[in-house]
Amino acid sequence: FIKKLFFSVLTLLAVIIFNFALFRILPGDPLQMIVNPRMSDETKETLRQIFGLDKPIWFNIDEARASGKVTAVFDSQFFIYANNLAHGELGESFHQKRPVTELIRERLIPTSILVITGELISVVLGTSLGLLAAWKQKSKFDKVAMFFSLTIWSLPAFWLGMFLLILARGRLPMAGWITPGSIYANNFEKIVDIIRHLILPSTSLALLLFAAYVLVVRNSSLEVLTEDYILTAKAKGLSTFRILIDHTLKNASLPLVTLIALDLGYALGGTIQIETIFSYPGIGSLMFASIGQRDYPVLQGVFLLLALVVIGANFLADLTYSILDPRVRA
Repeated sequence: FIKKLFFSVLTLLAVIIFNFALFRILPGDPLQMIVNPRMSDETKETLRQIFGLDKPIWFNIDEARASGKVTAVFDSQFFIYANNLAHGELGESFHQKRPVTELIRERLIPTSILVITGELISVVLGTSLGLLAAWKQKSKFDKVAMFFSLTIWSLPAFWLGMFLLILARGRLPMAGWITPGSIYANNFEKIVDIIRHLILPSTSLALLLFAAYVLVVRNSSLEVLTEDYILTAKAKGLSTFRILIDHTLKNASLPLVTLIALDLGYALGGTIQIETIFSYPGIGSLMFASIGQRDYPVLQGVFLLLALVVIGANFLADLTYSILDPRVRA
């Protein structure tokens, strides 16, 4: 446990450094996105100082030489960012002039609902279809399931989203996560409204994810179905449901756990296109807008959140392995 925790923390530190450097190599000056062209050079320089963009990126050697203080070498953008991060601060948005933590907190709930809903649907459908395809291998059902899964897997997210918009035109809400200006008599009406707005984006996300679960579960189940204990279970007269759930799925679930852990990070970051298409006010749409605005603090905060989710999910997956398979623990 301590070893896995150590490597998770080490990975997080590497991600923080990469996260900081990534947006500094993007072309363009973030100050040009927030200033008025009519501003004087003095005003622009003042803004540059306020946002800390006048300081060197990594080390302030010139300041250390001028002041004679060794500590002045750390008066740079990176160490200011690291110090703020250590105190739980992600900075202030260049464009919206609001704390990044506040912006992320507002968007986190809609995205979490979208990701959890899409993930649950995809896991249930993908696992069920994969198990049945493995049980009926080389049958027409198996071939149709594989063809359908591979076809869905190959579709771009933006194309699938637009296709669903065309299909549901006039029948379901096509934008947002609640109806603007609505007055709800009770919480039940609000929940129903949220669910109606969630149908299209969550379906789009679930379709993009579930194909991978079908393929992974089918392939891992095919290996398990050849084991002697499956033949014993059949000889004992156990039902197909018992064989697939109690014996097959349990022993074929390690690759599934890995894929779910990886997909949590992918789904959180992969909602950029989906949230943009459906005008869904989540983390993905915030990230998309911030890229065009060169809003470094927001991008750093969002990418750090994605990294935390992926690292945390993989850490939990490693711990889950030892619960599912005693051989891993040994």
